[in-house]
Amino acid sequence: MVDVAVVGGGPAGLSAAMYAAKNDLETVVFDTDESWMHKAHLFNYPAVRSISGDEFLQIARGQSRDRGAELVDEAVTSVEQSDDGFVVTADGEEYDADYVVLATGGNRDLAEDLGCAFTDEDVVDVTVDMETSVENVYATGAMGRAEKWQAVIAAGDGAAAVLDILSKEKGEYYHDFDIPSDVPEL
Repeated sequence: MVDVAVVGGGPAGLSAAMYAAKNDLETVVFDTDESWMHKAHLFNYPAVRSISGDEFLQIARGQSRDRGAELVDEAVTSVEQSDDGFVVTADGEEYDADYVVLATGGNRDLAEDLGCAFTDEDVVDVTVDMETSVENVYATGAMGRAEKWQAVIAAGDGAAAVLDILSKEKGEYYHDFDIPSDVPEL
């Protein structure tokens, strides 16, 4: 069983994976490499002067792996609640998880299948921490925003979701703020 299953490998999903794995949560990311970021070029992302979407994804995947996340190149076909959390199915293989972070862009099918509530704008209804109406399921990025899609917002949503998970796991509000001595040698 993993702590966090992330479905989607764009800015929201990879941000969630980085924060979760960095903080010692066993994390798996399901990513078919079909992110909208392949069509993007970032020059309005903080601390990034200019980078292609492809390069951004390559770096973010590397950061996720370096922090301990497992990346699985398979499409998720279902997410179902179980007695112990959730069962995520990808390519016929099942993965058990305590938490699920949905980061599938504008595709909200898995959220609908799980029974997540939707807003009048037909997006997933989430809290400020990105939690859905289904406990321990989070919907990030474009899933909870009607046409307000942007890479920085998506990455922030992924981070917000995992900070909420970490707060639940630690039993108190958790803040992830690194100082220079925290930076690992790479």
